[in-house]
Amino acid sequence: MRTSMMGSLSMRLRGTAIALAILACGVLVACKPRVQPGDPLPGLKRSERARFDRGKQVFEREFTPETGLGPLFNSTSCRECHEDPVTGGSGDEIETHATAFRGAGAGSGGHDACDQLADQGGPVVQQHVTPALHDALGIDAEPVPSRATSTAKRTTPAILGFGLLDAVPEDVILSYADPEDRDHDGISGRPNRFTDGRLGRFGRKAFVPTLREFTAGAFLFEQGITSPAQPAEESIGGRPIPAGVDPLPEPELTQEDLDLAIDFLRFLAPPEPVDGGAEARGGARRFLEAGCSACHVPALRTGRDAKPRSLRRREVAAYTDLLLHDMGPDLADICLGQAEPSEFRTEPLMGLRLRTQFLHDGRAKTIEDAIRLHGGEASASRARFDALPPGERRALLKFLGSL
Repeated sequence: MRTSMMGSLSMRLRGTAIALAILACGVLVACKPRVQPGDPLPGLKRSERARFDRGKQVFEREFTPETGLGPLFNSTSCRECHEDPVTGGSGDEIETHATAFRGAGAGSGGHDACDQLADQGGPVVQQHVTPALHDALGIDAEPVPSRATSTAKRTTPAILGFGLLDAVPEDVILSYADPEDRDHDGISGRPNRFTDGRLGRFGRKAFVPTLREFTAGAFLFEQGITSPAQPAEESIGGRPIPAGVDPLPEPELTQEDLDLAIDFLRFLAPPEPVDGGAEARGGARRFLEAGCSACHVPALRTGRDAKPRSLRRREVAAYTDLLLHDMGPDLADICLGQAEPSEFRTEPLMGLRLRTQFLHDGRAKTIEDAIRLHGGEASASRARFDALPPGERRALLKFLGSL
């Protein structure tokens, strides 16, 4: 629950002022040189910049079956998916996830309502296999788990700035939660929790708690690369891996290489908004008036105890609260953790101008399409957007296109 309505309002107003200042930076002489997409965070120590550069090499490494790829995989490198417009950006791949939802219970905090189908290879369904696995089982992709009650399409998200999201204190995130809508604004954001009860923040359902777990999981689930954090290969739709198909000893990625890849992501700067002029600044006000910032919180601040020190007390114009919100039945797909099928984490809007497809499954081809597909808790904001005069609606879209 929100710690206090006044405290939450104060944080929102402060975040709004920060975001508007960032937006206006393009016309202020005193602003620092712009950070370009793919750049490291400003102010890193020399040793941190060195780890960023070395970690980028791990992130861009092309794996083969001889170096650990597979035997199930979706991509041969991290960069293959996170490539547009720079390493760490989004991608055009669309993959399949599957879970089984057993009805009431997830919303009240019960993990038993959502089955990730781990014993059948879920929730990520790999689309490719190595030649050795094809020869052994005669398959070209992992089968969708037979117990799945629903599947979901997932686009590749941009991960620029994720290190700062990792450093936002839990109490900041929880201060925006209002699961019972006690302030009666129609917004009922609530946290998702990992299987051990820790607060989730990464992934379209906000299930993964930390950047470290997010990265190690991606190596395994997307490339079939084991690491000390994820030392066991997945099954083949629940069946064991045939002998001789994956001969490289586990783990296939060293602890040092895993740590380097994590540091590359940790130190990736978030994309800075561009100056959209007076029209975009007017659109920022329409964004606030439409109530979009109730979920897309303009700015978050990292903690004073964040590690390493270079991440402490930094502002990030993320436009998210990292909470789950009900988006209505038309967008519903799978459950995950405590997230029900229609619940999704508020998508960060930082770097929105760099994307070419929108929403979790890429069904929206423009920002305006994405807004019109918002339902559930976002219905009132969508209606306010629709009610704007054409010029003001265009200004709001110009603002979003500048992020």
